[in-house]
Amino acid sequence: MTIAALGGAVAPVDPGYLFQARQMQALSLAVHIPLVCFGIAFPAMVLFCEWRHLRTGDPLFRTLARRWSKVMLGLFAIGVVTGTILSFELGLLWPEFMARYGNVFGLGFTLEGFSFFIEAIFIAIYVYGWDRLRPRLHFLAGIPVALAGVMGSLFVISVNGWMNHPTGFTTQDGRAVDARPWSALFGNGYFWHEFVHMYVAGFVVAGFLLAVPYAWGFLRGRRDRYRRTALTVALSAAAVAAPLQVFIGDWAAREVAHHQPVKLAALEGLARTTRGAPEHLLGWYDGRDVVYGVEIPRLLSLLAFHDPDATVAGLDTVPVEDQPPVNVVRLAFQSMVGIGMLLALLSVVYLYVRLRHRRLPGSPWFYRAVVVAGPLSVVALICGWVTTEVGRQPWIVYGIMRTSQAVTGASGIPIGYGTLIAVYLGLAGGVGWLLHRFSRLPIEVDRDG
Repeated sequence: MTIAALGGAVAPVDPGYLFQARQMQALSLAVHIPLVCFGIAFPAMVLFCEWRHLRTGDPLFRTLARRWSKVMLGLFAIGVVTGTILSFELGLLWPEFMARYGNVFGLGFTLEGFSFFIEAIFIAIYVYGWDRLRPRLHFLAGIPVALAGVMGSLFVISVNGWMNHPTGFTTQDGRAVDARPWSALFGNGYFWHEFVHMYVAGFVVAGFLLAVPYAWGFLRGRRDRYRRTALTVALSAAAVAAPLQVFIGDWAAREVAHHQPVKLAALEGLARTTRGAPEHLLGWYDGRDVVYGVEIPRLLSLLAFHDPDATVAGLDTVPVEDQPPVNVVRLAFQSMVGIGMLLALLSVVYLYVRLRHRRLPGSPWFYRAVVVAGPLSVVALICGWVTTEVGRQPWIVYGIMRTSQAVTGASGIPIGYGTLIAVYLGLAGGVGWLLHRFSRLPIEVDRDG
């Protein structure tokens, strides 16, 4: 694998660069992951609109799908840039990790590359084929875009699942041998709940963010049929996914309790192994206990094992140097859960009004909440990944390889970090300009097709 070879050629490991490398990687992940959500969910919403046009003959749905497909293409192009940066960072920032274990998980990135090329080919056919392909053939050309977006994220998440629960190889002289890539990627105990959790999160984030400009338009009195339809499609996708995410989160938490008990202890700040462990809302971990929090007796045992008297392993089961930064993980986890519950509540309100009264909610407070829900969904997404990745620390490969053993020894990370910030600011400006330009295009219902 090219990246693995690159990783092996970089200078020896120097833990002095660990903090800088982590911050650089974190920045790239925070920028790229919201774009992944659109890659997962947006093509499905575009195709739904086109399908509605094919089924009903309503030209408004064709217009909506066509306009959204241009946004989809723009976001895909930005995602290509941020994804490429992430790929290079894996080899440049964590060379020893790639050199030692690239033969185990490299297949995941290879398959993700194939998914990317399929998506790139068919998204071009789809966007530029509106007036060139027969309607049903054009709709079929969009299906590979939706499938490739999901499959690409699936393969990358399988690698992350392996990092959290490494399987499918044996170690000899500090190197992975007898690699079984399929078993490593899809047989680890972390893959399925991570993938489903992220897949549903894609619809939550994409749906609420897509709803923001239309909700803002509602607040300013623009309530024509086009905007009502667009808002309905976006909110419906998010509103179905957000309550479902509560149950998937419960599944994920129980998997964490089974495979990564130290991470679970960090989520709560549980210093000592406890039978009938409590849960603390808010508060601060002072190294011994959670202070200033609201204690709910036995709740952690109930949530993690569905048994209020279950024993939960504490941070005292491992040395201090093997414990993650507790307060970072606790804050991220509780922020994710808190925002997720608020989004689920907002979704229930929407679904109730929509299903009971066959209309959109009428209160302006609902649309103000939607405007806020869009950015909050991104915050919850980032907090979820902070929980997953920081909660695994100090391991890059859980229980096997420390992050400090994987980091590059090359100098110049601050220069690269500054350059990266400049690139991302430029991309943000480009996205803002692109979306603004799309929003200024006149809405003309296309009666062709």
